[in-house]
Amino acid sequence: MKRMIILMLALTLALPVAAQTAELKIGYVNTEKLFRDSQLAVKAQKKLEKEFQVREQNIQKQVKQARDLQAYLEKEGLTLAEADRVKKQKDLANLSRDIQHDQRTFREDLNQRKNEEFASVQERARKAIMEVAEREKYDLILENVIYASPKVDITDRILKSLDR
Repeated sequence: MKRMIILMLALTLALPVAAQTAELKIGYVNTEKLFRDSQLAVKAQKKLEKEFQVREQNIQKQVKQARDLQAYLEKEGLTLAEADRVKKQKDLANLSRDIQHDQRTFREDLNQRKNEEFASVQERARKAIMEVAEREKYDLILENVIYASPKVDITDRILKSLDR
């Protein structure tokens, strides 16, 4: 936050000087759009989906198995022998615990892999931003702003550069 305030103060002080000497060229990049729409990001997302598909399907099978067991206990629980009912309830508790563990592990592993995959996307995006900035002689490129006029939004140019 302090860095942002210092940057804004520096810009405020520099703008009158820059306006007198030369036009200040500012661009804005919507990085969220880059990470969502670039071919590189889409490819990374598909790779992750493929990598984690089997595990997700296994968890869904476990969830269905638990629901079926729960429904069976609700429907037949009163007519089951006490030992059978207790065993089925114990099985359901163990299955529920396993599902929670598997879901937690799945989320942790997926998040770790997402971070790994999108780190390379982020690195390539930064390089593309720097290349466009240098080639088109931008003085300042911003991201994560509250508002940016469409005339300073260079996100589509960065997307094209990134997807080459």
